[in-house]
Amino acid sequence: MVNIDTVYQKVLALANKEQRGYITPQEFNLFADKAQKEIIDQYFYDINQFGRTPGNSTEYSDMLELLDEKLSALKDSSTETVTNGSFQLGVDVYRIGSIIDGDIEIEPINYNEHKLRNLSPLTKPTLSRPVYVNTSNTINVYPNSITSVFLSYIKKPTKPQWGYVVVNDKPLYNSDSNVSQNFELHPSEESELVYRILALAGVAIEKPQLTQVAVGLEGAKVQQEKQ
Repeated sequence: MVNIDTVYQKVLALANKEQRGYITPQEFNLFADKAQKEIIDQYFYDINQFGRTPGNSTEYSDMLELLDEKLSALKDSSTETVTNGSFQLGVDVYRIGSIIDGDIEIEPINYNEHKLRNLSPLTKPTLSRPVYVNTSNTINVYPNSITSVFLSYIKKPTKPQWGYVVVNDKPLYNSDSNVSQNFELHPSEESELVYRILALAGVAIEKPQLTQVAVGLEGAKVQQEKQ
């Protein structure tokens, strides 16, 4: 987890430096939600990219293992009842990991490929070679004699929220879990959150200096990681 107040205070400190601008709690919360989603989406692009290259056996250096660790807080699973060959994904499902029938992983395919496979008895789905098609969050499983599956998935992150109370016309942080929500990200993403939120704020409140600061800090971070 990344503390929401720590990130907001760092964003304010950088934004207020040399009077570059003030970011209200309402603005920050909007940018925070977008930044969190962008970082999580980037994980999947990175997994696809690094999955094409050989791993690094050095401890703490294999990028796929690091990305898997970053996603661990969002991993979840459930057992789903399949009725007439289909079931609905829950509202908390963000990305499907795998769907398993017993000890057999069900292969994901698109609708057109399913139609083609059904044309031949040799390629038609069987209990030993099951497939599924995801159609608008409805999972259609073939063959439809399957009645129960195990679903692993990445859940939708909870929307981050910097909650506050107003004292002397100033918003003060309220750490009550009923009003504030930390980021559901690995602690190592704190700096990335700060830079992304700064960049978003620079565009939204028409302060290009903020975006320039964020780009500069992000560039320094990337350079440091390459050393």
